[in-house]
Amino acid sequence: MNPTQETSQSFSDVFIQGVISAAQAMSYWEVIAVALGIAYLVLAMRENSLCWYAAFGSTAIFSWLFFDVSLVMESALNVYYLAMAVYGWYVWNKKPQNSAMQNELSPKLPISTWSAKQHTLGIGSVLVLTFTSGYLLSENTTAVMPYLDSFTTWGAVLTTYMVAKKVLENWIYWFVIDAIAIYLYIDRELYLTALLMAVYVIMVIFGYTAWLKIYKTQHETNDAQPA
Repeated sequence: MNPTQETSQSFSDVFIQGVISAAQAMSYWEVIAVALGIAYLVLAMRENSLCWYAAFGSTAIFSWLFFDVSLVMESALNVYYLAMAVYGWYVWNKKPQNSAMQNELSPKLPISTWSAKQHTLGIGSVLVLTFTSGYLLSENTTAVMPYLDSFTTWGAVLTTYMVAKKVLENWIYWFVIDAIAIYLYIDRELYLTALLMAVYVIMVIFGYTAWLKIYKTQHETNDAQPA
């Protein structure tokens, strides 16, 4: 066995053992929070507004869990998620102005896309905030990988808003954020959370495919309606 294979096998063994150890250490509340987080994604793929109930429950638990172990910033981010769960539920269930064109079974809020200008503004804002908070963290704290950590945090803030507004590209943004988060969590030896992010990366691919199909159907329906 060559050194490369030994290193690869060693990392694999460490990762698997880390996942097993983390799973054994999980509290019942953490298990519930993870299960609700997965339920949120599955329901969001189906445009089911019940996803926001799952999101509210999951983030409420994670807010308490993170605060309990002194992860103040992570706890604060989950408080934001908590507020966005309420906002998302409201927006998804708000009666549209052109309600006459909507039937009882169709979602109240249609899936939309962002223009290049909106994407540029959104990504630009995330990058500015990332470099600002990353610099402040690197200069004033002992934070690990402050720039990557800041990027995933601010990216998640923007992308959660996109989900609430049913912007199709939110799934692409989540793919990038979750993929980077895997690296961050492995580096911090949070193997179970890294595994969860890997599951999310796979799920968002299906989410994008499902929403894209719905988006195309919406446009075909609108084009078929008389002016």
